[in-house]
Amino acid sequence: MAGSGADAEHEQKRAAAAAYDYEGDARWSDYWSNVLVPPNLASRPDVVDHFKRKFYQRYIDRDLVVEPMSSTGSSQPSRPDVRSSPSPSNENLRARNSGSTSRSAPPPPAQTDSAVNPLRFDARTIHFSINAWVLVVAFLGMLPILPKHLADRACKLSLLGTIFSSGYSLYSTYGKPRAWNMPAIQAWLQSVLATKDFIHLMFSSMFFTSQLHLKIAALPVLCWALDHVARFLRRNFNRSSFYRRYLEEPCLWVETNNTTLSLLSSNAEIALGFLLIISLFSWRRSIIQTFMYWQVLKLMYHAPVTSSYHQSAWAKIGRVVNPYIHRYAPFLQTPISAIQRWWFR
Repeated sequence: MAGSGADAEHEQKRAAAAAYDYEGDARWSDYWSNVLVPPNLASRPDVVDHFKRKFYQRYIDRDLVVEPMSSTGSSQPSRPDVRSSPSPSNENLRARNSGSTSRSAPPPPAQTDSAVNPLRFDARTIHFSINAWVLVVAFLGMLPILPKHLADRACKLSLLGTIFSSGYSLYSTYGKPRAWNMPAIQAWLQSVLATKDFIHLMFSSMFFTSQLHLKIAALPVLCWALDHVARFLRRNFNRSSFYRRYLEEPCLWVETNNTTLSLLSSNAEIALGFLLIISLFSWRRSIIQTFMYWQVLKLMYHAPVTSSYHQSAWAKIGRVVNPYIHRYAPFLQTPISAIQRWWFR
């Protein structure tokens, strides 16, 4: 009887983990984006469910037991819940436990509504709508055939939309400081400083308020919005015939090439840093903005959510530039070493 009670409790925990609203928890998108899964497995439901249970165990219920994935998962879908045909006694026991399970852990109505109506007007849909709008205006802003004044306005609008999107995501996930005094604000900043939303908010705020009109600033914004829109569509509209006909392949391409898009965004962010240094020789220069943006680049280099991409980009730049500095400009080695000590500090 003790064993059956443990099994019933285990089934209840699995049911609660399956019913959890992962899309409403911003920590899940960050967790899933940092999971290294081969592209051919990233879209499989059993693989996604396995990592959802690991996420639930890490952040919600540490007592949840997560079974290891099947070793044959690369060739066929693993089905850890499927067993041999149960005996009549097991069927009766499962029937008796089903009543208590349904009473103790009922499926939340929000998930049912999500499956029936993915266009419901809730917080996630609003967040998706803002990112979809950012995606459109950022794409328009980067079109070379668009007049310059319209392109500049579209880029500014995409940055403004990213400010709203990142700020809303930060507020919904971390709330606001417990009190408006310096210790509480510092504690809140330390909890959000290395998050993706905070980095996006700082990036967008700097270039939205800048006097410079750099089209390349819309490229990282475009990549961020494209990734968010593709993930939302795949998880909420996968049963739609319109999605399957027109959007499934582009969304799958975005998810399987997430690393390429992140590297493209990192290279654009680094290029913007050098463009700001060049702009110091123009009448639109801003020393404070340039210094602050390089602080953001330093944060991107060290933050776990962006460090791998930025470190890869900087390593490639070093392999190209360092031989020329050693050969033609050795006098630059001393200031570069001082800058590197500040950078790695």
